[in-house]
Amino acid sequence: MISPENNRRAFIKKSALAGLSLSLLNPIELFAEKKDKIKLAFIGVGARGTNHVQLALERKDVEITALCDIDEVVLNRAANMVVKAGGKSPTLFGKGDYAYRDLLKLKNVDAVIISTPWLWHTPMAVDAMNAGVAVGLEVAGAADIQECWDLVETQEKTGTPFMILENVIYRRDVMAIFNMVKKGMFGEMIHLEGGYQHDLRAVKFNDGKQLYGGGVEFGEKGMSEARWRTQHSINRNGELYPTHGLGPIHMMTDINRGNRYSYLTSTASKSRGLHDYIVNHPKGGEEHPNANVEFKLGDVVTTVIKTVNGETITLNHDTSLPRPYSLGFRVQGTKGIWMDLNNSLHIEGVSPAHKWESDEKYMKEYDHQLWKKYESQAAGAGHGGMDFFVINAFIEALKRDAPMPLDVYDCATWSAVTCLSEESIAKGSAPVQFPDFTKGKWIKRKPDFGMNDDY
Repeated sequence: MISPENNRRAFIKKSALAGLSLSLLNPIELFAEKKDKIKLAFIGVGARGTNHVQLALERKDVEITALCDIDEVVLNRAANMVVKAGGKSPTLFGKGDYAYRDLLKLKNVDAVIISTPWLWHTPMAVDAMNAGVAVGLEVAGAADIQECWDLVETQEKTGTPFMILENVIYRRDVMAIFNMVKKGMFGEMIHLEGGYQHDLRAVKFNDGKQLYGGGVEFGEKGMSEARWRTQHSINRNGELYPTHGLGPIHMMTDINRGNRYSYLTSTASKSRGLHDYIVNHPKGGEEHPNANVEFKLGDVVTTVIKTVNGETITLNHDTSLPRPYSLGFRVQGTKGIWMDLNNSLHIEGVSPAHKWESDEKYMKEYDHQLWKKYESQAAGAGHGGMDFFVINAFIEALKRDAPMPLDVYDCATWSAVTCLSEESIAKGSAPVQFPDFTKGKWIKRKPDFGMNDDY
């Protein structure tokens, strides 16, 4: 794969002409009729991609026709999964970084799920849309604003279906709170919080002997995400992974659907966590070469977003220090507040005065219809069942030739937070304006997420 330190724009310019040859099909004609079965391919079948393959194999309305990965071991593993599940042997692609372009030329591929290192997301998605292949794109922050525009403009030009695979938005408690927000239980939205607060030190460093943890190596000596993800912490200082925390908040405040983000400010703490992990690890120490690596990413990055409708949103990125996992959701309006950390809420006039109460009974009463319908099918799916819902939404929208619930405007808006936060931090936490990726369409677009009983 292309190394993260390579210049992002140079990469895109270098591959632009080659991408033109992929415009083989008219996507409007391709998806003009409803489909009973989706012919699905996968680009990237490592840890995350394999999870998606497994979920696809459990569906009767999906046929896996092709797989692509430059790692021969994981490619063959995924192919064996398909065959063992009773499927036809998929066509395999893995010879070189651009082998995925040959996959996109196949006639038996309706859609592709992309689960590759972050810097490959946009060029692969753009190539797929130009080829008329629907895109389900895994989450990440953007390298620059231009790649956000590349996604939007390509989707608008081609009409190819596109969905960002943000799964936390389908978390069961989050969707129940979403229901309560839409029913006015919390009143008018005022302030919301979320984040990615997850000790990833064992993911960023690896000894090459097991999937996660066990060492202090990364890059060529690491494995899985350690081969590429750690480099972002060396090169970048910003909100690197915004979508898990922002996605649910985005829908609760109707962003791109009657509301939009106006500007943000970001502040980063000093960087100590990754260095301390290396020097204090049994396989590391003060003399280990990686002890001399300078990490640019602040251990805690705090971003505050202001919407044009007046809400404030706080995001926290915290992945380099010892801590339990928490996305830190807070939903606060004129009538009440919910916080996921203590699984509690307070609704004025309903809850005991000035006291928290457990959210348990509210989770049952306002359980979203999607969870009620698909609970048994989601059981056992990754991330507490959330992974089922995001794949289900993508496939069901394709089958019905319907709009994607999480569309290219959502993807661009969420992803832009990363590079905008970098700019703010570099300018001393100065305010940075949000681009309007909808070009004014947000004013008339209506909230639609969670409204369909099927997806």
